[in-house]
Amino acid sequence: MSPDPVELSLVDRWQHNFPLVDKPFEVVGRSAALNEREAIGVFRRLREIGVISRIGAVVRPNTIGTSTLAALQVPPERLEEVAAIVSREPLVTHNYERTHALNLWFVIAGADANAIAATNESIRHQTGLEAIDLPMLKAYHLGLGFPLGTVRPSMRKATDPCGDYHPDPRDRRILAAIQDGLTLVEQPYRAVAEQLDLNQAEIIDRLDHLAAAGVVTRFGCVVRHDKLGFNSNAMAVWDVPDDMVDSVAASFTRNPHVTLCYRRPRHLPLWPYNIFCMIHAKARHEAFAVIDEINLLADTGLNRQAVLFSTRRFKQRGAVFSDARQGLN
Repeated sequence: MSPDPVELSLVDRWQHNFPLVDKPFEVVGRSAALNEREAIGVFRRLREIGVISRIGAVVRPNTIGTSTLAALQVPPERLEEVAAIVSREPLVTHNYERTHALNLWFVIAGADANAIAATNESIRHQTGLEAIDLPMLKAYHLGLGFPLGTVRPSMRKATDPCGDYHPDPRDRRILAAIQDGLTLVEQPYRAVAEQLDLNQAEIIDRLDHLAAAGVVTRFGCVVRHDKLGFNSNAMAVWDVPDDMVDSVAASFTRNPHVTLCYRRPRHLPLWPYNIFCMIHAKARHEAFAVIDEINLLADTGLNRQAVLFSTRRFKQRGAVFSDARQGLN
């Protein structure tokens, strides 16, 4: 089942700035002439059919906890076996097959570098394969939603470090409580408060502070783009001289179809690339058209580059903020 136009407009509208108020679904419903119960019902249905994975926080990498991107070169006959091992790791949030000799790509997000290293070691021990580790060196554009209707260039903003963030011991507990999304009830923040033995005002205040400081890059619906026909998920990568990376990235991120742009280290000889862009399209030729356009504007057409399309998604979830290493799928 596909979402109807009203449901799709609600998802599009509330990918950002989901209300931090006592009864958020009253506010959400008014934007589509729905009452509170009807609005909750819409989001429950959208979650059931897989259009959204959750309503919650998208957290800037390496602000609360740390993360890395890793890749394995897996013999084709072992791919499903190895992918299952990787997906069982509780700190693995994303796990995809991609079109490259390095054919299994996954994200690990945990409390600190030791947790990341322990997960990589566990995977090495179980599979006998050594992952290349590609931590983010700089974020030029973080995913600020997935345009379903009109492109919203005004949502683009700088991704500088969070200088205004004042850490609070409650923050990690709150993010852990909502890592699988808000409970779809009339007062979801009250439900979080009761779980943590805090009051609702504290929950709302801390989430508001995290968003204002840029630690939470957006708070709202997290969309599963493939459920809406965007099946060509391209990770485009370039080998750019180190002194040109910032200027090239600035050019790339002006294109509204670039949803993520990062700098990561090279890992020779297998991986000579240092700048990454994510592009989602309904067909591969559309993704290549975007890549051609950004190559033209940045004058990177002759740089060594590659396009890795995802062919299977083995796991996708939000970052894990729980302290316990439990199986969270």
